[in-house]
Amino acid sequence: MKLFSSPLVLSILAFVLGLGAGLGFFWFEASALVKASQAAQAAAAADERPAKPWDFWTLEIENLASELKDRNAAVVAREQALKIREERLAADQDALKKTRQQIEALRVEISGKMTELGEDEIKNLKILAKTYSAVAPKAVVNIMHEMDEATVVKIISQMKSDVVSPILEEMGKASDPALVKLAARLSDKLRLVKQPSTVVAP
Repeated sequence: MKLFSSPLVLSILAFVLGLGAGLGFFWFEASALVKASQAAQAAAAADERPAKPWDFWTLEIENLASELKDRNAAVVAREQALKIREERLAADQDALKKTRQQIEALRVEISGKMTELGEDEIKNLKILAKTYSAVAPKAVVNIMHEMDEATVVKIISQMKSDVVSPILEEMGKASDPALVKLAARLSDKLRLVKQPSTVVAP
């Protein structure tokens, strides 16, 4: 008992008891912190895994998921390329439609300007052409200047080129500008004259 009455022993005993209590409290708190840290890590790992029923994750599943992502990206790229091709095709179809409309409008315009000779009038036109071929070019010009332009084209179309040339030359050198323009129009329209499929002899 005298041992416990010694101040030195009591001091050492108090120090040992205090140190033991401190270490015990620290161990208790450290264990709680370690458990909390482990629980947080487990929760984070669980969040990275897919939801149930896929509550497991393996390397094979990781590879499969990566492959599916790559395939999905490829499908998206193909869809975008297909969309671009469809837009180009639609634009090409619109351009083709406009071109067809322009061609049709040009055909109608040419048809309107074209002079078509009927089989029933070709005989009379040949007779008139033969008659005017025997008349002086200057007189023919004066006569044709008073005639309907379409009729003049039809008559001239039945004349020989060596007869038509002096007539157009006479118109071209005339002092009247109207005759010069008439010669130009007749020359232009002569190339659009459509002869009948069967020619009647004069």
